[in-house]
Amino acid sequence: MSVILRAAGAFGRFWWDFLIGDTPEMFVATLIIVAAAFTLRSVRPAAVIVLPILVVATLVASSYRGRRRPG
Repeated sequence: MSVILRAAGAFGRFWWDFLIGDTPEMFVATLIIVAAAFTLRSVRPAAVIVLPILVVATLVASSYRGRRRPG
């Protein structure tokens, strides 16, 4: 049973590191963008405007955050 628990823990740590890694805010931003796309799927003109703005805002925020980091 301990082998199964260790394997499950390693599996969970892998996915945590793969999806979240060093920047959990990027993961949250991605979830928000996907949720917005899902919400706006029936309102195509709004989606064409809102989704690119969300993506650009996320990239700008990430770049700004990266420049502020020391080292």
